Amino acid sequence: MEKSKVYFTDFRVQVGTSLLEKLKRLCIAAGLTKIDMEGKFVAIKMHFGELGNMAFLRPQYAKVISDLVKEKGGIPFLTDCNTLYPGSRKHALEHMNCANFNGFNPTTTGCQIIIGDGLRGTDEEEVPIKNGEVLKTAKIGRAIMDADIFISLAHFKGHEMTGFGGAIKNIGMGCGSRAGKMEQHSSGKCVVDAEKCRGCRRCAKECGSNAITYDSGKAYINPDICKGCGRCIGACSFDAIENENWDAGDQLDRKMAEYAQAVCQDRPCFHVNLAMDISPNCDCHDENDAPILPNIGMFASLDPVAIDQACVDACQKAAPNPNSQLSDNLAKPDWNHHHDHFMDSNPNVHWKETLEHAEKIGLGTREYELVKLK
Repeated sequence: MEKSKVYFTDFRVQVGTSLLEKLKRLCIAAGLTKIDMEGKFVAIKMHFGELGNMAFLRPQYAKVISDLVKEKGGIPFLTDCNTLYPGSRKHALEHMNCANFNGFNPTTTGCQIIIGDGLRGTDEEEVPIKNGEVLKTAKIGRAIMDADIFISLAHFKGHEMTGFGGAIKNIGMGCGSRAGKMEQHSSGKCVVDAEKCRGCRRCAKECGSNAITYDSGKAYINPDICKGCGRCIGACSFDAIENENWDAGDQLDRKMAEYAQAVCQDRPCFHVNLAMDISPNCDCHDENDAPILPNIGMFASLDPVAIDQACVDACQKAAPNPNSQLSDNLAKPDWNHHHDHFMDSNPNVHWKETLEHAEKIGLGTREYELVKLK
């Protein structure tokens, strides 16, 4: 496979210009405006940030992308899918309120917001995965699959389970419906916190396998019957149900790559990573710790594997920020140095498997040519 081109620019700007103009030039150079968009729906997938988190991308960056799409005659919309865990983005109404609170609305972004997997996280399409090895199909938010063109706009950062979060995670995990997220994380089963359960029986009405009973007046999920679809999580208004079985190993990374393949295959795609505010953990947290690395720059490519590899390489060359999770770990006298910023920040991760497996199944290539723009 030939090397893919990844375009890069740093965050330096001259007086009289702006980062938004640099991002626009970057996307044009990388080929976004060469995609035929006339009259076509264009999904722009990004993370709207959890309430309390301040590391997510500002909405002005999304507006640059949506304006370019509209200039080419496309019909853009911002999208994300509901979360698996209780929080401020558990169903579409909460999710859109959170997005609006964090500054995302048609005025600031230039386009509408659609939650990809519907009101309760159950509006999904089961998509065959080309070259899938761990999985054969992926459960993707229907609105995302209905789009003609897909664009990933990702905040590149550290991550406590996958090592880093970039294009592949933004696509694979982010576009999965609630059942899709369950499948990637663990194929696990939900459990009920009896102290929070109100006995309203709404979860039982949504259960896809008749696994919920109320013999004690509180919901009980029979693990032998539960299929792990996660619908009950979205149904509960009291945050009484969650998935306790999280898989942070290489299996998760491979599943995530295969889900990204399902989203990207058979249609034009484009990818933007902004390596800034590189927090040690996901933007799904309702807080964000100090960045572990300095701001690096903006990346754009037609290849999701190449762009993530380029970001990883740039991060590994950067010096750790003082007074951060990474530098604190490295300063411990008994610390087992991995000489890998992501593993030294979160030592239990297996981030390399994401890129290796993504390349293996044909999502893209890890070999790239970095084209630097001023």
